[in-house]
Amino acid sequence: MTCTCSLSRTILILTAALCITHHNASTEPLKKSTSTTIVAPLLADPLEPKIAVMPSLSERTLQLDIGSSPDLYQSDSKKFAVGVDFGTYSRLKRTNEFKFPVDAVDYLFGVNASWKKPFNSDMLPFDTFSAKVKLSHISAHFEDGHYSAGQWTTQSEWTGTIPFTYSREFVNIFLALSSPKHRVYAGYQYLYHTLPAGINPHTFQAGIELSTPGNTYIATDFKLLPVWQPSLKATREHRGTWNLQAGVHLNGIGLEKVRVVCDYYSGISPQGMYFYHPENFTTAGVIIDF
Repeated sequence: MTCTCSLSRTILILTAALCITHHNASTEPLKKSTSTTIVAPLLADPLEPKIAVMPSLSERTLQLDIGSSPDLYQSDSKKFAVGVDFGTYSRLKRTNEFKFPVDAVDYLFGVNASWKKPFNSDMLPFDTFSAKVKLSHISAHFEDGHYSAGQWTTQSEWTGTIPFTYSREFVNIFLALSSPKHRVYAGYQYLYHTLPAGINPHTFQAGIELSTPGNTYIATDFKLLPVWQPSLKATREHRGTWNLQAGVHLNGIGLEKVRVVCDYYSGISPQGMYFYHPENFTTAGVIIDF
């Protein structure tokens, strides 16, 4: 596995920041979209359903995500809930005359169940344990932005023809410890059906979310994703893939559900059609929480 050292350094730095912010009375509670869920969506996970407009700072693309993950049922105690997930994740090309042809888009839908339990501890800077399980389907597609001069464009990294069928069904679980000002979590995903075949079914996840002064926060989501080997038409080993996000909530001007964020992403592409392709990019834009 690669990026182990980077993961260790990232966790060490953010853990130190967590200890500092735990004793810093000036930080605000970590804002999350808790109005419709008892367990808030992960802030920095690129595959959380959300409404986001995120232009790239390094290339002429735009990330446009549209989705939601509300609880449909919550127990009277607000400790157990069942909900649904719907999301689209689109990569658009930015061209002249304010046109945005869609290069690639992923569609996700599924169901989830979540549970949380408050607790008291003198040893840990947390007061709540939570868990969430998701059963999901995701498919990926090339669109008009990937079509030029009467034919589909190709990528040298992919040995098959395009467009090709990309479909995955999986179970995902994450466990979290949280307080009003921070959250740490670990997760695991099992892929039980996939097209194309030959994909390692195991993905591992970890992350930290920290409240910082002035309605700001920092969060990171780290995954170990299977690496596609074109010559084998299968995956071998895993690669570290992480998204680092810094943001500010605009509740100071009455926009409590709006946050301005900047993301740095490094690792395997989050777009399904580029599942074989490593990427590094920075985006900045607006996320609306529901």
